[in-house]
Amino acid sequence: MTIVVMENELYDYSAIVDRVPIRWPGDARVAFYVGLNVEHYQVDRPATSIFAGTSQLVPDPLNYGWRDYGPRVGFWRTMRTLDRYGLRASVLLNSAVCQHYPRIIEAGRARDWAWLAHGRDNTTFQADMSLDEERAYLADVVGTIERATGRRPRGWMGPALTETFNTPELLAELGLSYVLDWTNDDQPFPLNVPGMYSVPYSVELNDIALFVGQTLSGPDFVRIVRDQLDQLYADSADGGRVMALALHPFVIGQAFRARYLDEALDYVVNHPGVWLTTSDEIAEHYAANQPGETESEPAVRAAG
Repeated sequence: MTIVVMENELYDYSAIVDRVPIRWPGDARVAFYVGLNVEHYQVDRPATSIFAGTSQLVPDPLNYGWRDYGPRVGFWRTMRTLDRYGLRASVLLNSAVCQHYPRIIEAGRARDWAWLAHGRDNTTFQADMSLDEERAYLADVVGTIERATGRRPRGWMGPALTETFNTPELLAELGLSYVLDWTNDDQPFPLNVPGMYSVPYSVELNDIALFVGQTLSGPDFVRIVRDQLDQLYADSADGGRVMALALHPFVIGQAFRARYLDEALDYVVNHPGVWLTTSDEIAEHYAANQPGETESEPAVRAAG
């Protein structure tokens, strides 16, 4: 039997210790952004759940209602917290939100938020689509968001961070310039698709992973956010780092968690050397000031 080993051709290996240092605006050491997931879920299909016992039922009031708390209540509580600190969200936006919750689009436009394409809804993945199907799907998602927000998305994150091997190239055809799906670095890096970059996101510094997956408490969340920033700040002596805080309004927007998001953001906003920004601005700055290769990198590749 022949075993075919597939290599990752989307991007090259790069050890962070070998790179030319990244410099952020204002000599900041850590670029911080809030990745706010604003999503729509289909009522008759399973999705992210808090209780597996009913997740396959149709309808599933327990889990669907938990998710639906986000656009109805949790989003607005989270928005007020961001407003207190003057933080612009990087919104990971399902295009179906534009139809189902236009009030959210209105609020985000008033705050000049950054809008990233995040698929049609968080129940639909394009993993099994053909090339032509995915091209049409992505064009519809991007076009719908542009019409609703007045701004063409620059970035992409797939529902559940899903892609096909064609996704980055198809996104480049649509004029997008970066993805968040590959959560493998503390710095942006170029993909092997002309004009496309990866910007750091996090599946660990993520309210679903922390509160739902690990059932941690609010004080645990604050400590983790502080520890993440402190370590990235220390690391950034060798070049700028990125800190993404991934939030979902149906999780972080619960009433008993509100004070802990406030405490965590207070620490970040008042920490020295932090650039409070969006993923759009991180990608744009990196692309305009992309560090060149070190002399050691071509040698490492040749030795491999």
